[in-house]
Amino acid sequence: MSKNIIAIDAMGGDNAPKSVIAGLAISSIRNPTVNYVIYGNKNIIAPLLKRRTNLINMTEIVHVEGLVGDDEKASKALRRAKDTSMGQAIASVSDGAANAVVSGGNSGALMAMSIFGLKRLEGISRPALAAIMPTVNGEILALDLGANIECSSQNLVDFSIMGIVFAQKVLGRPHPKFAFLNVGEEENKGKNIIHDAVKIIEGESLKLFYDGYIEGNNVNFGKIDIVVSDGFSGNIMLKTAEGTAKLCSEYLRQVFNASLLGKISYFIGRSAFLAIRKKMDPRKHNGAVLLGLNGIVVKSHGGTDSLGFAHAVDLASEMSLKGYNEAIKHQLTELKLTEIKK
Repeated sequence: MSKNIIAIDAMGGDNAPKSVIAGLAISSIRNPTVNYVIYGNKNIIAPLLKRRTNLINMTEIVHVEGLVGDDEKASKALRRAKDTSMGQAIASVSDGAANAVVSGGNSGALMAMSIFGLKRLEGISRPALAAIMPTVNGEILALDLGANIECSSQNLVDFSIMGIVFAQKVLGRPHPKFAFLNVGEEENKGKNIIHDAVKIIEGESLKLFYDGYIEGNNVNFGKIDIVVSDGFSGNIMLKTAEGTAKLCSEYLRQVFNASLLGKISYFIGRSAFLAIRKKMDPRKHNGAVLLGLNGIVVKSHGGTDSLGFAHAVDLASEMSLKGYNEAIKHQLTELKLTEIKK
C-alpha cells in the first residue's frame, strides 16, 4: 500500500457523524499526507463534507446504512459486522485497503470485530488495550486497560514488548523504561504471574528496558515510560486517574465560585489556570489503541467532540506513518521470543 489510508467509522459515537467529520478536518491539516475512507450513511455524511473543502480531495465515502448500537451486545454485532459501518471499516484494514481504523462506537463490538477480523500478530499471545496518560513529566503509556481481565505471565511480557515499540515509535523515546503495576515495589510483593514475567524478562534483552515494580500513586510522576498490568488492574488505575482529574477540576470551580475573593483570584491568575485546564483536558489524550493485531485499531471515546476525535485520528495516522506493526514484528524477531511461544 503506497498511500497512508485511515478507515473511519463515521456512525460510531454520541455526536456522530458531525463530530467525526469535524475532527477529520482538524486532523487532516496536521497530517496532509493521509487519506480517509469514511464508512457510513452517505446521505448524511456528504453534506457535512461540503463544508470542509480541505477534506474533499482526501476522502472517499463508502455508503453503509447499518450501524452498531451503543448498547448492542458484541456477539450480536459480530454476526452482522459486514452490514455495519464499523465492520466494513475494520474489514478494509484486514483486506489491505487501509492502514488503520478509527471508531468512536461500541467498545465491546469494536474489540470483538477487530480480534476476529484482524487476528493476532504472530508471536503475540493476546492483544492489549493501551492509552497515553498525562504525567508530571509528560506522557506515559499504560496497558492493558481492560481487554484482558485475567492474564498470564507471558501476556505481561507481550504487553511489555508492544509498549516498548509504541514508546519508541509514537512517544519518541529511543530507550524507554517499563514497570509492572504492583501493590509494592519490593521483589516479594504481588501476584506470582508478575514474578514469573520478571523471570522471563531477565533471560531476554528486554531486561535493558525493565525498571521493576511501580505503585499506583507513583504512576503520575512520569519516572518511567510504560506501565504494564493485567486488564483488571489497569482499567481501575485509568478510571481512578480520570475521576481524580475531574475531582480536582470541580474543587477549583467550587473555590473560585464560593466568594468574591475567589472570583477575583481567578481573574488575577486566569492565564495560569487556563494553562492547567489545558494540560488536564482529556481530549488531548483521547484514543485507546488495541495493540497486537494485524492492523491498527484506535478507539475514540464515544462522548468526545471534534477536537477529541481529531486526536484519535492523529494517533492512528502517526502509528501508520511510523510503521508500528512492522516494528513490532522486527522486535519480536530481535528478541527471539517467537520460538519461546511456539
